[in-house]
Amino acid sequence: MLGDVLAIFAGFAIAGYLRAETFTGATAMLSQLVLPVYLTIALYNDAYSIESLRSTSHSATRSLLALGLSAATVTFVTFYARSTDNYSRMVFTVGVVVSALFVLVNRVAMRRFVRWRCGVSVINQLVIDDGGPDITLHGAFHVSAQSFALAPVLDDPHALDRIGMIIRNADRVVISSVPERRANWSIILKGANVAGEVVDDTVLELSAQGARIANGHGLLLVSVGPMGLRDRLQKRMLDAFVAGSALFLLSPILLLVALAIKLEDGGPVFFIQRRVGRGNRFFPIFKFRSMSVNKIGQNGTQSAARDDKRITRVGKIIRSTSVDELPQLINVLRGDMSLVGPRPHATGSTAGGKLFWEVDPRYWERHALKPGLTGLAQIRGYRGATDREEDLTDRLYADLEYLHGWSLWRDIWIMLMTLRVVVHDRAF
Repeated sequence: MLGDVLAIFAGFAIAGYLRAETFTGATAMLSQLVLPVYLTIALYNDAYSIESLRSTSHSATRSLLALGLSAATVTFVTFYARSTDNYSRMVFTVGVVVSALFVLVNRVAMRRFVRWRCGVSVINQLVIDDGGPDITLHGAFHVSAQSFALAPVLDDPHALDRIGMIIRNADRVVISSVPERRANWSIILKGANVAGEVVDDTVLELSAQGARIANGHGLLLVSVGPMGLRDRLQKRMLDAFVAGSALFLLSPILLLVALAIKLEDGGPVFFIQRRVGRGNRFFPIFKFRSMSVNKIGQNGTQSAARDDKRITRVGKIIRSTSVDELPQLINVLRGDMSLVGPRPHATGSTAGGKLFWEVDPRYWERHALKPGLTGLAQIRGYRGATDREEDLTDRLYADLEYLHGWSLWRDIWIMLMTLRVVVHDRAF
């Protein structure tokens, strides 16, 4: 904090010197206007937090954001107070820019100092091994409860004193104990004035996101929606705009393909199959029919091959150009699908002779989002039929990576990369 204060004073001092070759009263006023606002914002946006000591990028971003907001606030207030004529706009602008540079230098230097002084961890973490699972935490100290005669005995003040001596300088204590002693360790940590955690691999088995107590019961949070309301709204607006525009622009092609399919054998234009969508619920997926009517597999147990005898003449053309997938834009408008997301699979799809969910039970996690026309797995080359369990696992990892790292810009990037892949595949 002292470094930031000096940086802001120095920035405006240099600005004043460049303007009038002296550190004038106006320059002092500017720094004193910006400084209180800066410190207020910085305190509330985590510019002075443990995370800022741990991460240079976090520290620099938060401090520069606070400086920018404080400059904007001062400008806004002075404008409405009609006091802008009392100071130089050039001094103010140059002062903010130079102060930002000095603040950035201060934050980088502070992070290096902290790393030199404290090592890889900015807090003291202590792991007490008391017969529980082996656990390794980066930069933590490990203590064997047996070696130091540490026992969580609540009716022995001497035993509690020994534990207190061991953990007195720790910021966080992690206990790895056998189940029958975890309750006692929990009570001891609560009275130790320290952040304490107890290892329980049930959290790992359930992939728990958090915990709470309600009506005398302990509840583990095992699932959270991957997207908030604002993110869902952004994704839906993108889906509706792109899908609606694409259907309008491609309508002549869609009509010609529908006519060709109808004229070839008189069968239905669309192939409609039941797929698993968001929330593990079934939905009807639309595709242009590319196979003979009486040879289509409704449950997807037999995937189509390049030389599949079931494929019609028109079907060969639309499959080779991926035009058969275009009716899924209707699914996007209906809300069954999204432009980007995990690809929906037929219920009978197999890999290595096993149903997809038999290969890896995490398969069902991918249905937290709407299925997509394309996805992260597809642009990484995982397209078409899946015969090996390893291929399905790679696709699953890509889907879960997308699920836990969604952003609007990533969706746009995946769509652009999909267009690139399609153009490349058709050109060569």
